[in-house]
Amino acid sequence: MLAPRRNAQRQMDMAADNQDNIVIIGAGQAAIQAVQSLRAEGFEGPITLIGDEAYAPYQRPPLSKAYLLGQFERARLFLKGDDYYAQAGCELLVNTSARAIHRDVREVELEDGRRIPYGKLLLATGARVRRLKCPGAELPGVHYLKTIADVDGLQAVFTEGKRIAVVGGGYIGLEVAAVAAKRGLKVTVFEAMDRLMARAVSPQLSAFYAAEHEKAGVDLRLKTGVEEIGGHGKVEWVRAGGQTYDADIVLVGIGVVPCEELAREAGLACEDGIVVDQNAMTGDPAIWSAGDCTRHVGREGHAIRLECVQNAIDQAKHAALAMVGKPKTYAEVPWFWSDQYDLKLQIAGLARPTDTLVQRGDPASRKFSVFHLRDGKIAAVEAVNAAPDYLIGKKLIAEGTAVDPARLADTAIKIKEVMG
Repeated sequence: MLAPRRNAQRQMDMAADNQDNIVIIGAGQAAIQAVQSLRAEGFEGPITLIGDEAYAPYQRPPLSKAYLLGQFERARLFLKGDDYYAQAGCELLVNTSARAIHRDVREVELEDGRRIPYGKLLLATGARVRRLKCPGAELPGVHYLKTIADVDGLQAVFTEGKRIAVVGGGYIGLEVAAVAAKRGLKVTVFEAMDRLMARAVSPQLSAFYAAEHEKAGVDLRLKTGVEEIGGHGKVEWVRAGGQTYDADIVLVGIGVVPCEELAREAGLACEDGIVVDQNAMTGDPAIWSAGDCTRHVGREGHAIRLECVQNAIDQAKHAALAMVGKPKTYAEVPWFWSDQYDLKLQIAGLARPTDTLVQRGDPASRKFSVFHLRDGKIAAVEAVNAAPDYLIGKKLIAEGTAVDPARLADTAIKIKEVMG
């Protein structure tokens, strides 16, 4: 009878000892934002940041754009200088993976067997690339793009005249296609759906970007899935839609999968992402989660998982607030962007297929926007080289203000005066 009591007392003692220690698993945008917010909100206890890459937290969006193009120095990728972590009282563990979470004693077990106690835990594990499943998918010459190491490997073979097959016509695939076209590679994009960025943008935007890529010499193959990759010891060809295409490089960009295994194995609810409430808390009151790995209830009341910098930053801020006893309901307007050629696409809000679409401006001018209206209000905006439309649209989404579609479409009326 005494052993269980001793064990229970040990667990209570350990929990008390660790109550001021915060551990963060993951070392991306959400993780570093959490560190900043915790310190800004007055948290003075120890913070341990665990990352499985060789680098301190860095920004990922430039990887498929300016960094791949060679116009963005590696040092600029890092979100904080080397001295920040010591100054912030944050122990940074790189090249370190977590193996398990022991919720009963509030400890994180690392792959090397070490155990790190926590009073509160933040899971910012992010997402990993979805792997292509077809014969030849493991051949040398097949690349993915998620990390600095991925881009370094791609740059090593990214030379003029080479033939690159891009699998996937979403943001990553098209950003790489744009860079490749600029650098003189011969580019073919294979997209299984009937239009580009089909899950993210309106048909108008899909058609516009298809035309822009074709102008740049990109060969677009829509409704064409990749069936096989082949070659003698390395990539030499791709079979798609029953045809064979010569290729020296394959870049796969078919989405990501949330890194939820640690949470699931620890008994936390997961459903295509770690389930959290509007304060970024899991079902365990000592564990929060933020970023690409989470599924939360969005501002419209639906469970969603977002893969964007905005969500990583804002959700981490809310997690930090809740951790220090200042909970604030998370209901931010999501936003996204993509740079392709000299086109900046900015999106705010979440669209639905049933939305009413209002176009503002002429795509031929390469400066226009598409507004998604729902119940008379702006639900989302897609702006191409039209930052004012994006900014005002984002504001109106947050305010939930009704708009006149005719005034919205009339470019003779300044966007900031549409509500006047």
